[in-house]
Amino acid sequence: MKSLLCIALSGAATSVGAQSPGTASSLPVVEIRAAANQPMAMGSADTFTGMVRITTPFAAQAPGRAGGATVKFEAGARTAWHTHPLGQTLIVTDGLGLVQQQGQPVLAMRVGDVVTIPANVRHWHGAGPHGAMTHVAIAEKQDGQSVAWQDKVSDQDYQTAWRSAGLQEFNAAQPPSPARSYPSSDTLTARQRAIPLIAAFTASSDMPQLDAALHQGLDAGLSISESKELLVQLYAYVGFPKSLNALGQLLKVVELRQQQGIQDTPGAEPSHTVATGPDLVAAGRRNQTEISGGPVQGAVFDFAPVINQFLQAHLFGDIFERDNLDWQSRELATVGALAATPGAQAQLRSHMLASLRVGLRPSQLQELTQELALRGQTASSDRANAALTQALATAMKGTQ
Repeated sequence: MKSLLCIALSGAATSVGAQSPGTASSLPVVEIRAAANQPMAMGSADTFTGMVRITTPFAAQAPGRAGGATVKFEAGARTAWHTHPLGQTLIVTDGLGLVQQQGQPVLAMRVGDVVTIPANVRHWHGAGPHGAMTHVAIAEKQDGQSVAWQDKVSDQDYQTAWRSAGLQEFNAAQPPSPARSYPSSDTLTARQRAIPLIAAFTASSDMPQLDAALHQGLDAGLSISESKELLVQLYAYVGFPKSLNALGQLLKVVELRQQQGIQDTPGAEPSHTVATGPDLVAAGRRNQTEISGGPVQGAVFDFAPVINQFLQAHLFGDIFERDNLDWQSRELATVGALAATPGAQAQLRSHMLASLRVGLRPSQLQELTQELALRGQTASSDRANAALTQALATAMKGTQ
């Protein structure tokens, strides 16, 4: 006996086959939107704490009223308190997360878990303290609204929550894993201020200034591992010779500081092995799309497609998948290097926009330009200022 499913499928096929071409063309059709073609946005600092990336947004066609997106929370990142008029469903696809209803114990959610949040229940959710978490979020609209945002979850409440969930001890100032969650601030930290200077002096081969900037970074808490990672990444932007020379200078600085009895933090190595083959290309394409705000296209890539293959597999794959350096630091380094490179204005504008996408604020990027000027890098500062102005104008158009 045929199953009901087989009968239904057979009937559907017969019915569709019987339609005239004119009638069939007016019927709704199944559509697939490739993930690489979906927009990416950063979670607003008003409604999220830490770095949150929102991708593959979707909305049901009428009469449906469900919508949602894939949301990636970096370690320690979370939503503000909020409610949904018709409830919400979360499906965890990667990592360890937390969800809490007001007045109830916090719950851990893991890969494959389906979380059902009732209508009008005040709650928050986000990543655990040691690593990223990704979930698909689905909610229906009532009178055009699917969410009501409220106050943010304080650091103290978050720490109390994960402790009550039985998770490991976590030091918010120095996460034991390479977290990419960032405090809400309008200014660069001392560590962040050193990064674009290191990159700029690497790009300009100014060894005395680079020496001073490396000392500045280590004094400000930049680990040896992070310093090395910065200089390794820069070969993709300024070339192997300058990167190798800068690494040699870092080695001298570290040895000198050791002789002086200074104990710099060694830092962490990447927490996982970087993928290879097709998985590496796929990871690199995802990273490139997130950082660029959409699929990278253009006449140059059509003319020489292999260059984008190298960008995806190596720069955004091999390098950006190494999580011993956060993306904000990587973008600060890239902007510093490109600002010190005459003729790279187009790339500098792109990376100013990328810096905004990974959560750096305009005031922080303005501070970067001022740091360059204070170190006598007037031309670099001017190029960075112009690129920032253009990037902000582009970003403003995108929100209108």
